[in-house]
Amino acid sequence: MDRSFCYNFYMLLLDSILLKAFEQKASDLHISYSSPLFIRRFGSLLKFDVEGFSPMETESLITEVLNDKEKELLKQKEDIDFSYDIPGKIRCRGNIFRQVRGGLDASFRLISTKIPDSDELGLPDIIDKFIDLHQGLVLLTGPAGSGKTTTLAYIVDSINKKYKHHILTIEDPVEYVISNKESIVNQREIGKHTHTFEHALRSALREDPDVIVIGELRDMETVAMALKSAETGHLVFGTLHTKDASSTVTRIVDVFPPDEQPQIRTILSESLKGILSQTLIPRVDNQGMALAYEILLYTPALSNLIREDKTYNIPSIIQTGKHLGMTTMKESIENLIQKNAVNEQALKLIYDYIE
Repeated sequence: MDRSFCYNFYMLLLDSILLKAFEQKASDLHISYSSPLFIRRFGSLLKFDVEGFSPMETESLITEVLNDKEKELLKQKEDIDFSYDIPGKIRCRGNIFRQVRGGLDASFRLISTKIPDSDELGLPDIIDKFIDLHQGLVLLTGPAGSGKTTTLAYIVDSINKKYKHHILTIEDPVEYVISNKESIVNQREIGKHTHTFEHALRSALREDPDVIVIGELRDMETVAMALKSAETGHLVFGTLHTKDASSTVTRIVDVFPPDEQPQIRTILSESLKGILSQTLIPRVDNQGMALAYEILLYTPALSNLIREDKTYNIPSIIQTGKHLGMTTMKESIENLIQKNAVNEQALKLIYDYIE
């Protein structure tokens, strides 16, 4: 069979499957050979009404999205992260991996090409404080699949519309592609446009940025460069997989050796402008997800707590800062329950955050 025909057939087939999953409001699609396909919809994993494929069909279906360099990396590493577009419709963050049964499987995160507005996301008005900052460090945190990337895209595009800045993003991979408006937006993807977060951040300081966006603060080197960038007058946004403000500050400090931690606490106490921790909870009508969040904003009292290594008192700072727009995750979840907006899964989350 002609190679170009096979390529076009499998590309069109995959596109149709991805679009069908997206139309059914799935956030993720899982393709596994000799098995039914699954989608994740509003937090739950469901069988997808598409027949499974043979091992050969599955491999052809999921590897045709890769370029030659990516195929070689997959062969060497047995797994690979990548991004994939269906122009004008959706963008996908993908991972292909080999598993114990010997074949290749794939997971796709389905992303709209349109960035939702704050009302669609359920964000509070206080988020505008982050948009109007001109220097310092802002952290967005939460578990995988909690909407951090979408919230970050909204913040970046809001800055893009409002200010004349050079915005530089470093992502793995790029999920939302943001067009220039009032600002210049340059997006770099790990593996395609730069080798590592650390390398890209070192380069960033010579590229005249006003705003630096770091897709994930994964290691000590990346955290150190983020702090340095914020300390030298840039506005820096980054994400972490932490559940609340207290654990976020602790995580940032704890990635460094004990003898460096006092200095890191001092830098963080002066640079940290805010933390937004978020999670998504199935709505009571099972037709979407509701956003619950915790917000911590800079105050002199917060700065002192961080410097003195008393982060266990951060919940008290949030409580006393309600008039500034701060709120705890527990309060946010309770508010959703009072509005009858979420289902019984929210009750378990409250107990998790009380601990």
